[in-house]
Amino acid sequence: MVRVEGLTKIYREGRPGEVRAVDGVSFEARPGEVFGLLGPNGAGKTTTLRMLSTVLRPSGGTILVDGVDAAARPDEVRRRIGFLSGATGVYDRLTPREQARYYAELHGLAGEELERRVAETLRVLRAEEFADRPCGTLSSGQKQKASLARTVVHDPPVLVLDEPTANLDVLVARSVTEFIRQAKGAGRTVLLSTHDMGEAERLCDRLAVVHRGRVRAMGTVPEVLAAAGGAPDLEAAFFALVGEEGGA
Repeated sequence: MVRVEGLTKIYREGRPGEVRAVDGVSFEARPGEVFGLLGPNGAGKTTTLRMLSTVLRPSGGTILVDGVDAAARPDEVRRRIGFLSGATGVYDRLTPREQARYYAELHGLAGEELERRVAETLRVLRAEEFADRPCGTLSSGQKQKASLARTVVHDPPVLVLDEPTANLDVLVARSVTEFIRQAKGAGRTVLLSTHDMGEAERLCDRLAVVHRGRVRAMGTVPEVLAAAGGAPDLEAAFFALVGEEGGA
């Protein structure tokens, strides 16, 4: 489980005044659930996930992952999560298999258990066909699968996925969404950042609509639609919730 309370990130250095990239965000994501952060670019989704993943230090608020305080015990939190950043690259000279092995070793796996986890991860992601080709020779979709493999090879209970299907063709995107559903079915907690309304509607059990660092509505899709005055879909709900600011 992930519990976030009053999470805030303020940037001051080199800027006139202060910028509240994240402003008092609170939510809870449960095991066996896909919880979505839905909003446009610049809404604060990525900053929120980077704080949750201990990449960034919050200006305020608390983050608990499996009951572990991210500020007090960041190393323990990192062991419990798999973080796929929207800006994550791959090691061009390594193959997906070699890269997955390397990350498995970083998480303390060794011997037969390591090889079993690497092979199972590549199989589940349908990456076996290109698993032994250098990452520098792969397509963007294949590279995304290689990044996912290293994200989940240690079998973490919590997955933090920042725009995992962005810029992928429809076949690879479908493969990634199938993996997310499998992770949910296996009892993992999945946090998913997206600006794709249709993707959020299809995948998320609950979600938070985020804009300018604040949560504008939260709940199941029907609850968010109701909060937006009975909107017919998430796209309509989003514009109803953020008004003219949605184009900012």
